[in-house]
Amino acid sequence: MAQLILHKLCKDYGTGKPAVSDVSLTVREGGFLALLGPSGCGKTTVLRMVAGFEAPTDGSILLGERLLADATGVVPPEKRNMAMVFQSYALWPHMSVADNVGYPLKVRGISGERYRTSVREALATVRLEPYAARRPADLSGGQRQRVALARCLVTAPDVVLLDEPLANLDRHLRQEMEETFREFHIRSGATMIFVTHDQSEAMALATDVAVMSEGRLLQVAPPAEIYARPEGRAVGALVGKGAILRLPMADTSRRDLDWPALSAALSQPDERLPKVDVLVRPQDVEIGAEGVAATVESAIFEGERYAVRLALSDGQMLRAFSRISIRQDAPVMVAIRAGWRL
Repeated sequence: MAQLILHKLCKDYGTGKPAVSDVSLTVREGGFLALLGPSGCGKTTVLRMVAGFEAPTDGSILLGERLLADATGVVPPEKRNMAMVFQSYALWPHMSVADNVGYPLKVRGISGERYRTSVREALATVRLEPYAARRPADLSGGQRQRVALARCLVTAPDVVLLDEPLANLDRHLRQEMEETFREFHIRSGATMIFVTHDQSEAMALATDVAVMSEGRLLQVAPPAEIYARPEGRAVGALVGKGAILRLPMADTSRRDLDWPALSAALSQPDERLPKVDVLVRPQDVEIGAEGVAATVESAIFEGERYAVRLALSDGQMLRAFSRISIRQDAPVMVAIRAGWRL
């Protein structure tokens, strides 16, 4: 096992705008990195370069001290000791579950008791031993995904690459498979890179989240840090529910903001001060008898609570949660207990 290092990685298809531009990051050994971003941001292109399906235009990819790719050449996918799980599962329909799982071993010339033991252990890891003789068509979507995971595990790869593997599953199965991925990561010990546009998946699964936009890497941090302390407006808007307010504030190094600081900027704004972006999470907005005036734009029931959109007197929007329904256009008072200056 070794660290996977991307150094100033670029990919340009000659369209006038690079698909990936100057991406540098280190995936820690045994880590679980989520590449998070909207469609077209370059995250899948990065994954394909790591896998060896695409050659970088510039920059390099290293696994430990081994150079896997740069602008002059690439190590082919089959010689990288990596495994990939696709969104479509990519299972052979005419093969049994056991044969699908064991196929990478056959390609490597492994047979006999070693082959059978490896397949059995891989199936046990994803709790599919009773289904070894079945065909993929006889399985549910979640079970097919587990077959694809077992096929990855059977070769003991250094790196496992996951290309939006939960996108085709319904909400219930997605939650079940998140737990399977966590178990898989712990038991295999492999370094994993997971591409997703779903921030809840990234937060639930990853040890580190790398946020991408327009081909560039914006921030890499553990999920809790990237949620609480995002760098820049793009990351703040992409990660977690929240609102970004433009408020006049003195230029200080302080970024964690409390209600006294926010109250002064909202109720007695000094327009001589520069305006800064402040991220406010819904759980930090309290609707009550104190604070600044706001108007309820909408209150949508989400099961355990209402998601409320609020308009401040200057037209800026806030999000909040409420245990009770609040009628549209109702005047309310709100206090913001915490904010983060972007």
